Amino acid sequence: MKRIFIPFLLILAVGFFSISCDSDDDNTQQVSFDYEQYGETFTNMPSKEDAIIYQVNITSFSDEGTLNAVTANLQHIKNLGANVVYLMPIYPIGEVNSIGSPYSVKDYTSVNPNLGTLADLRTLVETAHSLDMAVILDWVANHTAWDHPWITEHPEYYQQDNEGNIISPPNTNYTDVAQLNYTMFNVREAMVDALAYWVYNTNIDGFRFDYADGMPFAFYSDGIAALRTIKNQEMLFLAEGDRTNHFDAGFDYIFGFNYYGALKTAFNSGNANGLQSSSETAYSSVAETDRIVRYTTNHDVNHTDGTPNALFGGQQGANAAFVLASYMRSVPFIYNGQEVGYNQQLTFFSPDPIDWSMADYDVYAEYQKILAFRQNSEALKTGTFTGYSNGSVVAFTMETTTETVLVMVNVANNNTTYTLPEGLSQTGWVDAYSGTDFTTDGTVALAPYQYIVVHN
Repeated sequence: MKRIFIPFLLILAVGFFSISCDSDDDNTQQVSFDYEQYGETFTNMPSKEDAIIYQVNITSFSDEGTLNAVTANLQHIKNLGANVVYLMPIYPIGEVNSIGSPYSVKDYTSVNPNLGTLADLRTLVETAHSLDMAVILDWVANHTAWDHPWITEHPEYYQQDNEGNIISPPNTNYTDVAQLNYTMFNVREAMVDALAYWVYNTNIDGFRFDYADGMPFAFYSDGIAALRTIKNQEMLFLAEGDRTNHFDAGFDYIFGFNYYGALKTAFNSGNANGLQSSSETAYSSVAETDRIVRYTTNHDVNHTDGTPNALFGGQQGANAAFVLASYMRSVPFIYNGQEVGYNQQLTFFSPDPIDWSMADYDVYAEYQKILAFRQNSEALKTGTFTGYSNGSVVAFTMETTTETVLVMVNVANNNTTYTLPEGLSQTGWVDAYSGTDFTTDGTVALAPYQYIVVHN
């Protein structure tokens, strides 16, 4: 058993309510994690700068829709270049008011039997670790299913209306879930204990928090601090939110909602300037070392908006958008299927298997090339961003003291010519993908949706 002290301080989280506690001794609560650690320390954990995240929609990843089927195909993810496997919710799905969403959690400490067993998850994690890949779980902390045991055992854990009825998340249409009340210390304590359960019992390496902007700062700052003490290794925490104080709370990453919107606008309009402005605004109030996870698709937007091919002008445009989302002071993110150009939308409310016979492995090879250069470039991972976008060309450098990377992407479906800024045209550039010298007279011709990446 490991005993952790979590100080739920009396602070006011910006935009949220005041956090209080029940303890009389220096506002400190004692949380006991009554578990034994399963598995060995993962010694090849990627740093937060090195992470390349692959999201697995378990019921879409294979015909079987199981954890074992994911395990059997981890080499596909490894060969792509990813080193973090992000599993969508693995927990039993609520049946009351259900729409089939895995984000309606009936039990925080069980595996959905349709997906497999605890032993299956352990095998998946062990196999991923043997391939030098971390595993993070999707966590739904804001709300539970209506048939979660807390509904009847602890109705005080939930927000209620004036008549004492438990409510769904306010100002949403999430009628299949019930809103938790984070002013209650017992809710925070129970949630952190449930998170710890998976670290101890399956040896996973972190969490992606769904709807992260919905919970208060203190829950994260204290909870993440406690979770990081469990294993003698680094862990990764991703907030599906864009509050910049998530970094202060202990998260490694926030989510690029606005960047995704600006990316779509850039490719739809053929105008590059808005994307650069969006990126600079997002980073205006965070530390130089902070990074935002950016994407061209994920389970939400694939289901609602369409595939990258549909959104960005076909496969060439989808590849170009992925370069930007991976290189522009970003952490790369891949949703299963996009790496093989799968052009069918996927639901996550019911099984919807990818037809891998439709996979385009030329696209896969292109993704491998894009990700391999990112993984071997300190400038892309940790460098300083400078933007030079103009017209239809998104252009920028990522720079350290030893390397400069110049990225030029035509976001328009027509030919264009880009004039390099003074000081960049005479640099001894090398093509990032071919390794050949890249020479220019000061201008660069770009075909529709072409991307050119050079470095020195």
